[in-house]
Amino acid sequence: MTSPDPTPAPAPRCPITGAGLPEPVPLYGREYKRDPYDLYRELHDAGPVHRVRFPSGIAAWLVTGYEAAHQALNDPRLGKNHSLGNDNWRALASIMPEPQHSQLQVHLLHQDPPKHTDMRRLVLDAFAPRRIEALRPRFQELADALADALPDAGGADLVQGFAAHYPFQVLAEVIGLPTELARRFDRDWGKVVQPVGPQDPGRPAYEGRLRGLQTYIADVVAHKREHWDDDLLSRLVVARDRGVLSQEELDSMVFQLLVAGQEPVTNQISTMLMTLLRHPDQLARLRDEPTLLPQAVEELLRYDGAFELTTWRFFAEDSQLHGTRIPAGDSVIVSLDAANRDERQFPDADTLDFERSPNAHLSFGRGIHFCPGAALARAELQVALGTLLARLPGLQLACPDDEIEWIPAVLARGVNRLPVAYDKRV
Repeated sequence: MTSPDPTPAPAPRCPITGAGLPEPVPLYGREYKRDPYDLYRELHDAGPVHRVRFPSGIAAWLVTGYEAAHQALNDPRLGKNHSLGNDNWRALASIMPEPQHSQLQVHLLHQDPPKHTDMRRLVLDAFAPRRIEALRPRFQELADALADALPDAGGADLVQGFAAHYPFQVLAEVIGLPTELARRFDRDWGKVVQPVGPQDPGRPAYEGRLRGLQTYIADVVAHKREHWDDDLLSRLVVARDRGVLSQEELDSMVFQLLVAGQEPVTNQISTMLMTLLRHPDQLARLRDEPTLLPQAVEELLRYDGAFELTTWRFFAEDSQLHGTRIPAGDSVIVSLDAANRDERQFPDADTLDFERSPNAHLSFGRGIHFCPGAALARAELQVALGTLLARLPGLQLACPDDEIEWIPAVLARGVNRLPVAYDKRV
């Protein structure tokens, strides 16, 4: 969930030449973020494991290809706890400042069994598929209210007008965040998952976001301790009071819920809309055949996933990974999006096919770190797309495609602005 790299001014990607891939391969730059799939295809064709570099300067080992990715996601040798990272990784990648790093980075994504097992158990009931389905009418009410607030005709920015708000409103319902506290949440705090280095001119603003978010989390915990209810946030506070969680683990789990529970869905809505706007025939079909939504959402997740790369994994000792020696404590990252375009798993992988079956994409991961909120995300995406397509006839981009700026986050895909035109809103 936490992106450990700042993003500098766009840099050109090293060319891939007949002499082979650059070493390490840079994974940043405007063109890379706009469309990484040509590069992923070249990497996959050259082998399953590659040395890559991120904007902070940290080098990592990137796993591409479906089979290799699936195996890595289930490999018990690869741990997630940051304590496994070596000094070189820690110097460049672990740059969230103290005390926040110690206080906000011990959530589920950075834990291994048995701690991970115990912490994950605390959240599963809240995101159970049966409960999510029971809440779907409420999700539809929230989506319709946001659609009602869009301009009657002409157009709008569907990130600022819809996608930036809908996932957080849904999340608040699911985890038990009171309305008055939900209104206080500043989406700018979500940028703490894009940390900047100590010398970056944006560092003071970044640290200000961290302090603001920490204060907010403390207020949420205090409110739930004072006003207990049968909801996830209250149960996490009780777990802390009973000694099941430490204070740092409680704060980190609330942090993860508030940021990872909404920002990836915001990005995925924008990414799916971009895909449909680039495939107007498929957009029209989905609008006319809303029963296709469940399978269409699965294919859109496969075709271009917002969670592009996984967070760090580490070997505790020097190990072999698909024939490549990985030193202990070096970071290993799996490219979920590259795996989802593997022709050996998905024939005609670059084709958007709503009838694709089977469609065992890896967009929610695999193994013990499979996203516990997958059922929620699926429901949100189905409701969001169904609502926007039904309510905004004539939907199309309101600017040239190449003017759309993709977010520079290291691990994620999405756009911060999506101007569209449409006929009269219904």
